[in-house]
Amino acid sequence: MPDSFQSQPTMAQANLLGSFPKSVRSRIFRGIASACLLTAGVAIACEPLAAQSFSLPSNSVARGPSTSPGNTPDSNSQGFAPRTPAPNAANTPPSLQTPPSSGNRGSATNALPSSGAASGQLSAGGQLPREAGQEHRVYNLSPYTGYLTKHDRPHQAVVDWIVRETGTDVWHTEPFGFMSADRDELKVYHTNEMHQVIAGIVERFVAGDKEPQVMNLRLMTVSNPNWRSNAHMLMQHVNVQSPGLQAWLLTKENAALVMNTLRSRTDVREVHAVDLIMNNGQTEKLASTRGRNYVLNVKPSPAHWPPYEPETGEIQEGFQIEVSPLLSVDGRTLDCVIKADIDQVDKFVPVELDLPLPNNQVHRTKIEVPQLVSWRLHERFRWPSDMVLLLSCGVVASPERNQSMVPLLNLSSITGTTAGRSDALMFVEFRGRASDNLTTTPLVPQIGTRVSAPNRGRY
Repeated sequence: MPDSFQSQPTMAQANLLGSFPKSVRSRIFRGIASACLLTAGVAIACEPLAAQSFSLPSNSVARGPSTSPGNTPDSNSQGFAPRTPAPNAANTPPSLQTPPSSGNRGSATNALPSSGAASGQLSAGGQLPREAGQEHRVYNLSPYTGYLTKHDRPHQAVVDWIVRETGTDVWHTEPFGFMSADRDELKVYHTNEMHQVIAGIVERFVAGDKEPQVMNLRLMTVSNPNWRSNAHMLMQHVNVQSPGLQAWLLTKENAALVMNTLRSRTDVREVHAVDLIMNNGQTEKLASTRGRNYVLNVKPSPAHWPPYEPETGEIQEGFQIEVSPLLSVDGRTLDCVIKADIDQVDKFVPVELDLPLPNNQVHRTKIEVPQLVSWRLHERFRWPSDMVLLLSCGVVASPERNQSMVPLLNLSSITGTTAGRSDALMFVEFRGRASDNLTTTPLVPQIGTRVSAPNRGRY
C-alpha cells in the first residue's frame, strides 16, 4: 500500500475502537484495508492518462454551477454549465469539435464569422489610395441650386452631365475615384486631369444663365422622304451615331424656308409644336401616348355561361421625348441630349382557337398577337445656339396614328391595321430666355402622364 494511504489512528479513534469487542474490531480493520487497496488501484490506473495532457473538448460540460464570479447557472440547464474552450483547442479531434450553427444567417447571434475577403480589409491604415495623385475637391453648387427652389433634386443634373462628359468607366475602374453630390456641394476624389474636366462642367451651371430658357420643339411627319431634294442645299449635314438617323444644321432663315416648303405638301402632318420652359441642364419630357386594347387570352368563365370569356391587354402607342440642354457660359454653344421612343402597333394578327365544351362540342374563338414597330433615339448634339437642329428618324413607325373624322368610317378599328410608315422630322431651336419670348399662349413644359420605369437610363 502506498505511504500516502497509510495513516495512524488518533488517541480518540483508538479509545473508540477499544470499546468494541475483538471480533468487531477485526472486521472494521479488514474493511478499512480493502478500501485503501481499491483507492490505491484507481490512483495507479489514472497516472498514464494524466501524462498524455489531452484537453477536454470545447463542447464538454461540467456538472454543477459555474465557478466564475458573477456567473449564475441557467435554470434550464439542470445543473450543467458549459465549459470554456481549452487554449489548445486545435488538438481536439474533429468528431468532438462543436459544429457550426445552422441558424438564420441574418441573425447577429447565429451569423458565421466572415472571411477577410468577404468582409473587406482595411488597407493603408484606412487612407484613400493616391497612386495616381488623386485629390479630393469640393465644388459649391449653391449659386445654381439656390435658384431652383421648386426642383426636388436640382444637383442631380450636375452629376448627370459630368457622367455624360467623362463616361461611366472612369468611376468604376482604376485609378480609384468617387463623386457625391447634395443640394449645396459636389465632392469629387480623382486625378487632377479629371478635376479640370469636372470644373468646366460645374462652371457652366454655376456661372451660366440662371433664368429659365425656351426650347422650341416641332415634330412633323412626311409620307415621302423626297422633301430632301428641294431642301438639300439649305442644310449642313451633321455626323451622328444612331443607325438610321440623319441630322442637319440650318440657319433660322433657312429653317423657316424648309418648314414652309414642308407645309405646302399634302403628305405632311404637324404632330406637335411646343415651347418648353427649361432651366439650364435640367430635363423635360414631351409625351403623347394612348392605349390600344386587344384580346390577349381566353379563359374559362366563372359563371359557366358563356363557357369562355376573353382577357384583354393594352399596349401604349405613341411617342415620348426627353430633352436636356446645357448652355456654355457665354451662351453661344448648346449641348443637348435628346432621347426619343416611338412605339406603334402595325397590326393585330388573329389566331383561331378551338376550345372544348362539356357536350363534346367545340367553341371557336380567337386571340390577337400584336405586331409592333418601334424606334429608339438617344444622342447628344452640340451646335451654335443661333442655329436650328433638324433630325430625321428615317421612314419609321409614325409617331401619330391618323384618326378618322367619322368614327363609323374608321377602318383601322375593323382591320386592326394602322397608318403605316412616315419620315419623322424634329426641329429643335433654342430661343433664349423665357422673359424675352412673351406670347399670348402660356409657355409650360409638356409632361407625359405615362408612368416611366424605375430605371432612369440617363446615360
